[in-house]
Amino acid sequence: MADGSVLAEEGPGARSERGLEYPFARVPGTGEAVEVAPGVLWMRVSLPLALDHINVYAVEDGDGWALVDTGLGLSGTRDEWEALLAGPLGGRPATRVVCTHMHPDHIGLAGWLCERFSVPLVMTRLEYVTARMLLADSGQPAPESGADFYRAAGWDEPQIARYRRDFGQFGRAVDALPAGYVRMREGDRLSIGGQDWRIVVGEGHSPEHACLWREADDVILGGDQILPKISSNVSVWPTEPAADPLGDWLVSLERMKSILPANALVLPSHGEPFRGVHTRLDALIRGHVSSLKRLERALKTPKRAVDVFGSLFARPVGDGVRGMATGESLAHLNYLLRQGRASCDRDVDGVDWWTATDTSRETA
Repeated sequence: MADGSVLAEEGPGARSERGLEYPFARVPGTGEAVEVAPGVLWMRVSLPLALDHINVYAVEDGDGWALVDTGLGLSGTRDEWEALLAGPLGGRPATRVVCTHMHPDHIGLAGWLCERFSVPLVMTRLEYVTARMLLADSGQPAPESGADFYRAAGWDEPQIARYRRDFGQFGRAVDALPAGYVRMREGDRLSIGGQDWRIVVGEGHSPEHACLWREADDVILGGDQILPKISSNVSVWPTEPAADPLGDWLVSLERMKSILPANALVLPSHGEPFRGVHTRLDALIRGHVSSLKRLERALKTPKRAVDVFGSLFARPVGDGVRGMATGESLAHLNYLLRQGRASCDRDVDGVDWWTATDTSRETA
């Protein structure tokens, strides 16, 4: 057990919710770690968002630690890492920084940690390249094609003006990445501390999201691919307006169910470690299938992407999440379009109107 960490025994304090088993009663506080599997520490750093934390993990790797995901590139997050490094990580160095995918809460401090310890960054290729592309947009003016994209979705001119103002914000919470990286790909075995972790790739939430599965004891570092209580955002963005990320996401979930063992211990990026991965994958799939049925019913009359928020989201959509909500609506609409279940027509003002192709079919 690492210095300053708490060994969490499965059993006492365990609970069940919606078919999932949460085996650990203790959640790590600031500057603390909980050992959730041999040589694996669970830690949390804060996020200044409604989702107020990200789980980060350290896996024993010889005399040091392989660090998995990092939090945002903010001074407060650095302070939290300093406490973790000096406390439960015992002053031992990082041996590498592994990032499951390129979203800012996962790679924000990857560059800082890699530079501090002179260690490599380990990512899949599409995640690394996409992150470098988005960092290159920092400080650049918003492209007109992006304004056209959101206008087509039904945004008004003040909302488009906010898009222009906020463009390039990716780099505000992500430190510069190393100029090179070590590639992970589907099926690779990453050796950490003399044990192999198999790479299982998912798509939809991000381009090439990596989960790490230690087959010896069925421990899975799941990133955002398999979360216990919330569904990961699956969105279409201006860079690829005709994409079908929801199709990719559903295929990935079905594939993971066919590969991963039912009783694996999943260590997610948000929420608590859990068992019951097949149950959770089934629930995620059912949720999107139900959303698609509600959306198809709503499209009996033509709608813009912004008009279908009520069919997909339980809460009102404010300005702070409008981009993600629009992207997720378009992901569902593009999926129906690919399936031949909806059509899309652009009017003279550049606005897209979506309609179900079979308005008489029962979709309940």
